[in-house]
Amino acid sequence: MTVGDDDLPERARKLFAGPIDFLKSAPGLQFLPDPTVPEVAFAGRSNVGKSSLLNALTNRKTLARTSNTPGRTQELNFFDVGKPLFLRLVDMPGYGFADAPKDLVKRWRFLVNDYLRGRPVLKRALILIDGRHGIKPVDREVMDMLDAAAVSYHLVLTKGDKVKPTALAQTLASTGQEAAKRPAAHPTVFATSSETGEGIAELRTAVLQAALT
Repeated sequence: MTVGDDDLPERARKLFAGPIDFLKSAPGLQFLPDPTVPEVAFAGRSNVGKSSLLNALTNRKTLARTSNTPGRTQELNFFDVGKPLFLRLVDMPGYGFADAPKDLVKRWRFLVNDYLRGRPVLKRALILIDGRHGIKPVDREVMDMLDAAAVSYHLVLTKGDKVKPTALAQTLASTGQEAAKRPAAHPTVFATSSETGEGIAELRTAVLQAALT
């Protein structure tokens, strides 16, 4: 945060305590909502805990379940935040299925790459990394896409409660070192837990700050 942003955490808390609604799923760019408000996108491997993090971030228990219904797992899912509408959260399709058909992987890459490159209201992406395992090669592929598209992104460790504090600190440090080498990566890396709430308030503040930039 910059000087004068002392009220951002409270503003973020109030924003995410207010109205948040599922808007639509978009299987292709022609189905995207009109680009009228800032968007912050979430991406991560299929088992990284993205739905749990979205639910924790928005103070809901079932918000992200909408994204996991059949047919929507490979689409861009949009959530409206605030009334009047202030920003949108975008739940991007999970990646890294070891046994995914090649045509599915290709479709995912085209959809995500086209969205990243052609969405002027996309303010930031959050790349979720399993805190138990750290950055995997498939995560680096997505980071490469974001670097190439010049989309600013945060790396966010999930499942922090499943790791011993010393191990989590080491993973946080190594993740930060990798972020520092990336042209589009934001230097701040977050360690979170959907179970304990660790890092959630800080992540809300970062989302609000990204929307305001």
